This record gives sequence, C-alpha cells and structure tokens, in this order.
Amino acid sequence: QVQLVESGGGLVQAGGSLRLSCVASGRPLSSHAMGWFRQPPGKEREFVAAINWSGSTTGYADSVKGRFTISRDNAKSTLYLQMLSLKPEDTAVYYCALDLNYSGNYYYSDSAGSYAYWGQGTQVTVSS
Repeated sequence: QVQLVESGGGLVQAGGSLRLSCVASGRPLSSHAMGWFRQPPGKEREFVAAINWSGSTTGYADSVKGRFTISRDNAKSTLYLQMLSLKPEDTAVYYCALDLNYSGNYYYSDSAGSYAYWGQGTQVTVSS
C-alpha cells in the first residue's frame, strides 16, 4: 500500500515563499509520474503541477507558471513544490498524488482521474 505524506504548508504573507514536500512509502517512486493539486476553500480540486518519472519534463497550471517549481528526488522518494511570490488566491489545501499509468518516458497528467494515490493534504494560507 502506498502512503504519501505532505509537509511544509503554513501561513505566509503575500509575496512570500514556501516549499512543500511529499514523502512516499510502500512503493518506489522512480517509475511513476507525480503531481500536485490543490483545493481552495469552497472550490473543487484543481491541477497545480506534474512531473514525469525522471523529472525531465514538467507541466504547470497557467495560474502558477513562473512562480511554482515541481521537482523530485527518486532516491529519497520525495516530491517537492517550491512556491514563490505567493498570492492570497494560492490559499488552499495542497495534495500530492501518484500516477500508476505509463505512456512513455515523458508522460505526466494534469487530470486528477489519472492518479491512483493521494496524500492527506497540507494547508497553505497566504495573507494579504
């Protein structure tokens, strides 16, 4: 059974930065694409960023492009999300997710339905 545990969330002022981490156990990460999603208060879960199995290709939601960076360290079974220039609209619960699908070396997905395992989430609150 795969377990994903996020950490690094918190309260930060607008313009500040945070680095989220997601540690996986129960299955090696090295063969699988992974992603970050978020759920703002009162809204549906939305895609933030995704990365292929090796870290060579990444994708971002338009709302975070240029401010957030997704990365991974397969040796540490850890996924990261570096968040810079945070805005109040970035306030949400952030979830990491593991995708068991594979469609080539550069594969990753921006669809929540592609992901089989999810963490419990970490709260990020950005004050204005």
